[in-house]
Amino acid sequence: MNILIIGGTRHIGYYLTQALLHAGHRLTLLNRGLTREDLPEEVARLRCDRTDPLQLKRALAGRSFDVVIDTALYKGPEAEVIVQLLQAQTKHYIFLSTGQVYLVREGLTRPFRETDYAGPLLPTPAPMSYDYEEWTYGIEKRQAEDTFATAWREHQFPYTVLRMPMVNGPRDTFNRLYGYILRIRDGGPILVPNTPDHALRHVYVQDVVQAILKVIALGAPTHGEAFNISQDETLKLSEFLTLLGELLGIAPQLVRVDRDLLEANGFIPDCSPFSDVWMSELDNTKGKHVLGMQYTPLRDYLAALVEHYRQFPPAQPTSYRRRPSEKNLIIQPSS
Repeated sequence: MNILIIGGTRHIGYYLTQALLHAGHRLTLLNRGLTREDLPEEVARLRCDRTDPLQLKRALAGRSFDVVIDTALYKGPEAEVIVQLLQAQTKHYIFLSTGQVYLVREGLTRPFRETDYAGPLLPTPAPMSYDYEEWTYGIEKRQAEDTFATAWREHQFPYTVLRMPMVNGPRDTFNRLYGYILRIRDGGPILVPNTPDHALRHVYVQDVVQAILKVIALGAPTHGEAFNISQDETLKLSEFLTLLGELLGIAPQLVRVDRDLLEANGFIPDCSPFSDVWMSELDNTKGKHVLGMQYTPLRDYLAALVEHYRQFPPAQPTSYRRRPSEKNLIIQPSS
């Protein structure tokens, strides 16, 4: 197939590009060309800022693709442009969305199912706050999804949505898992907010790639549909970090702290990003039934990531720079 990836050089897109090439597809990447890449010369490149409709139109003029995979669309107006440009230029458009589309809904219980999407939304948080930024992200992803759904109903625009929680992989640009590894290795306390204590249900980056490949292979039966892509295991943060510690050979030292104290000291979400109130938990039943998804066991993929970071340690993440202050914080463990 002739496939276009919008993005394609950072986290999911990097591994997806490799998988598509291995499968024998003809591949084009469209991005700004700002991220260093080590991809084969056979991959065609289109350079533009996809948030500029005129640049995007010029880049795609006269081109058509069997499949377009969009890893870098975040706003409703960008979705409107995509529909206008690709309505007659692709047979299948795959949009990578987020579990955060559920977190801006009112009254939902975890884990979230695809049928939970429709319904009343949370009110707008205080402007300029952290919650406002995260709420905006979920709302704008919903606006994009709604644009595609309308285009499907009215014009049969051939789209599929994949909704994902936290994606764990070696190229996570925020190095969230690696931040936990550094804290376990240094032997100091891992400061964990006492509320909320939501269970974790993430996904491995290679499983996201497999989901995309399965959607491409199925084609038309997935048009107009949304699928949650998420690992099978659901576990508490303490259980997750205990498992991570076992793989490192070091028992983690968790200390529960009042969230307000951590926020007042500016430690949230850096000290424990997987405690973030904006981390979603998704039910994966539909994707397993329709797509035939099978997920890498959590222990297996964590072991692979621990080994990767042992061999190729990244630069110290910014989230670890205040680690001495974390250790020195006077705390009283909650009962």
